[in-house]
Amino acid sequence: MASTNVFGFLCIFLFLWTHSVVAAIDYGQALTKSLLYYEAQRSGKLPPNQRVQWRGDSALKDGSDAGVDLVGGYYDAGDNVKFGFPMAFTITMLSWSTIEFTNKLEAKNELSNALEAIKWGTDYLIKAHPQPNVLYGEVGDGGSDHACWQRPEDMTTPRTSFKIDEQHPGSDLAGETAAAFAAASIAFKAKNPRYSGQLLIHAKQLFDFARSHTGVYQNSVNVAGEFYSSSGYEDELLWAAAWLHRATNDKSYLDYLGQAGNTGGARTEFSWDDKFVGAQVLVAKLVLEGKVTANSGAWAQYKNQAEQFICSCIQKGNSNVKKTPGGLLWFMPWNNLQYTTTATFIATVYSEYLYAKRASIQCSGGIVEAPALLEFARSQVNYILGSNPNGMSYMVGFGTKYPTQVHHRGASIVSIKKNSSPVSCKDGFTSWYNKNAPNPNVLDGAIVGGPNDGDGYTDSRSNFQMAEAATVTTAPLIGVLAKLA
Repeated sequence: MASTNVFGFLCIFLFLWTHSVVAAIDYGQALTKSLLYYEAQRSGKLPPNQRVQWRGDSALKDGSDAGVDLVGGYYDAGDNVKFGFPMAFTITMLSWSTIEFTNKLEAKNELSNALEAIKWGTDYLIKAHPQPNVLYGEVGDGGSDHACWQRPEDMTTPRTSFKIDEQHPGSDLAGETAAAFAAASIAFKAKNPRYSGQLLIHAKQLFDFARSHTGVYQNSVNVAGEFYSSSGYEDELLWAAAWLHRATNDKSYLDYLGQAGNTGGARTEFSWDDKFVGAQVLVAKLVLEGKVTANSGAWAQYKNQAEQFICSCIQKGNSNVKKTPGGLLWFMPWNNLQYTTTATFIATVYSEYLYAKRASIQCSGGIVEAPALLEFARSQVNYILGSNPNGMSYMVGFGTKYPTQVHHRGASIVSIKKNSSPVSCKDGFTSWYNKNAPNPNVLDGAIVGGPNDGDGYTDSRSNFQMAEAATVTTAPLIGVLAKLA
């Protein structure tokens, strides 16, 4: 009898403990920090209301080699290069987060910060698109940049500008940037209609450019290939068309989606390189709303394929996404959390679409309704924020235990505001990169690459697969955190 009581008490204790861990997660604080992260990634002349004070102005001559103003935008991760392809995807996802959860963001007093994060990107992308068929897709060179370890404020590496044009096309880069402009135009429509209209003009021009001059962008911008090589452009064209249709309600974009020979099939990821799931979900929304015929070929395919991806993420599909023993979706060793956050966003937003129409998904493992999708999303967010076998938050600056040696040049070197002596290319490695000590600056809101498939994590600057954060990783989580907060 006594052993039964002990077992019972143990069960109650474990139940209360696990639920207290979940209850203790402050999603609102995580949301605030995640938007702060974008201020730490800013390139260019910082504004008077800059909140991340350890950063300073940087790369103020970008574009001068090409006679254009390319000052601004975002550094993509822990380096000082501006890669247009992932930057545009970051802006699209920040915009999608903001569009779906505007009221939630407003309730948490974060809508203005979300719009600022988008605008810092779109202001730059406007500069990068000086003519209808010209788009600058990179500033800086990954090779020379990665050979140095310097703060962005005093980097000495080349800031070469690279572009696509009619003779050197890049449908994926132009298509993703069109999607970013179109999504952002929706995000700004209520608060800044004039700016929204300006963004839409750029979106339409870039979509036309992407369609009329086809090719993968790394064939035109070779230096991008080693770092952000694109696997094709069909997905970006569908993604851009879906966003342009949502922004304009113009039937020509719907026709483009309906006549697509390739709707993507069942995907295994949603990422800066593979947008098929995003396009499928946007079309599935139209099906659920009765705006397209549910039983006609292409429309049914999009919806079915979107739902196959979701089923595999929630472990009710035919080929489920791998999970770590602690319950984290695990896609690949390099920056795994980027794929986890996009999958989590998809589940969250699809739960909204299902709930609005009192609909459900028929997975091979059973019927799934909106609340189950949201609970799945919550489980992934909770893991990322500390409810995991390591008891570690993978969002920097959140909770009591988080990565202290993030692979990030600016964060790992003393702030230029504290010590303005320039840090040379090689001295950055010897004095800072190789220093086994916490970064002097906390990169609040950054989500690192995350643990391995056994939930293990090594907090070391040199472990860039796990310890580097990227703008594409946090962007999808903005909407999820807004929903949960």
